[in-house]
Amino acid sequence: MPSVRSANGGDPTASMGPLARFWRTTHAPDYVGFLILLAGWIMIMLFVNPFHRMFFINDLRISYPYAEHERVSVPLNFLYALFIPLGALIAYNTVTRASTHKHEATYLSLAISIVLSSFITDIVKNAVGRPRPDLLARCQPSADTKPNVLVTMAVCTAPDGHTLQDGWRSFPSGHSSFSFAGLGFLSLFLAGQLHVFNYYTGGRDLSRALICLSPLIGAALIAISRCEDYRHDVYDVCVGSALGMTVAYWSYRRHFPKLTSPTCDEPHPHPAAEAQPGWQRVRDEEEQGSELAFPLGTRRS
Repeated sequence: MPSVRSANGGDPTASMGPLARFWRTTHAPDYVGFLILLAGWIMIMLFVNPFHRMFFINDLRISYPYAEHERVSVPLNFLYALFIPLGALIAYNTVTRASTHKHEATYLSLAISIVLSSFITDIVKNAVGRPRPDLLARCQPSADTKPNVLVTMAVCTAPDGHTLQDGWRSFPSGHSSFSFAGLGFLSLFLAGQLHVFNYYTGGRDLSRALICLSPLIGAALIAISRCEDYRHDVYDVCVGSALGMTVAYWSYRRHFPKLTSPTCDEPHPHPAAEAQPGWQRVRDEEEQGSELAFPLGTRRS
């Protein structure tokens, strides 16, 4: 939220040691948290096997063919949902000559959005252990397995490896959460920069809204492709998409004002500025009052 002058005196960091002052006046807590999440995500992917839910070998819901070539592979998903949004954010901030603080807040928020969304997704995937629609093609149950009887992974004749283990990671869709965490964040960022939700400065401009909707359409197409490849069903994709978009919005709002704010195109003050004497955050109700006082989106001096 924007900051205003306060009558309070005294430097709150004056009595702190160098390390505590550095922690208080930089984005160090975010970077440490990001590294912890990234390490945890990598550890889960490398060393954690999912819970193996029992299944029927004549269950048509898990009898779809295994797609050897995915429409959106993992590398392509990184390209579409991470590198393309990151490139767009860098290009926009460079062209608009954004401050160093805005550069940092933008990319840090994007990184946290993607890693946190993926971390949560993989925890839930492994805990739920829901069979994918193509599980039987991965499992290749032995010929003597009886139908209409719940069986375990023990009936599978396929070699135990990533392909087989991944057959129990259907819920929620990781591609969907990843794509909405990255492209959804880009959509939120563009909405803030173009004041799409500010009625007086951009809310009536359909062209601006369509620009902001474009990344969401791309994310939706990636999510839909998971159903076309029979990797997930609609339920997996919808929950994954909602998870990714929720985390994207949460990460965005940690560093940027709400989208209806007159100053939604600028991030919250840098931690070092907030730690200076005489500064304090503006509460939401005060900001709403300022919007009424400045209806044309004019900046407060």
